[in-house]
Amino acid sequence: MKKLIAIAAFIAIGFAAHAQIPGTTTAAVKPTDTAKLYHPNADAKADIAAAVKKAAAEHKNVLLQIGGNWCIWCIRFNDLVTHDPDLNKYVRANYEIVHVNWSPENENEKLLAELGYPQRFGFPVFVVLDDKGNRLNTQNSSYLEEGKGHSKEKVMEFFQNWSPTALDPKSYEKKAK
Repeated sequence: MKKLIAIAAFIAIGFAAHAQIPGTTTAAVKPTDTAKLYHPNADAKADIAAAVKKAAAEHKNVLLQIGGNWCIWCIRFNDLVTHDPDLNKYVRANYEIVHVNWSPENENEKLLAELGYPQRFGFPVFVVLDDKGNRLNTQNSSYLEEGKGHSKEKVMEFFQNWSPTALDPKSYEKKAK
């Protein structure tokens, strides 16, 4: 009986150690150099204003990636986009990217309220702004997931659907023959 209790306790400890808690990562997934992707002390509003200004000059949109260093899905998404050459090239050509922190140290409550409470979808969550700072879309990342990560095809489709070209009425005018 003592042996059975010891085995049950060992299994319970193993499951508890594997659970994702803000501020930690699971043992199965090692954080990369992106472990400090989100900065609790950053002035997100100022970072977004700078990104909007740059986007306007370069005819891009702004992609807000909202999450935290404690969120393994946030890190996985960033790893996919930065390490996949096609996604990386596309997102850099069409978006200015801002990582907006949400953590116990800084929930960016006022900013997220202005953005329509995107945290309601969980993390990561993505907000697309135009080059004037207007919110175009809030994307629940679960629609981009597949298996234990995000689908390259779904992520690319999301980027393409909210790119400046996709939103430009001239893209849909019939070409003169």
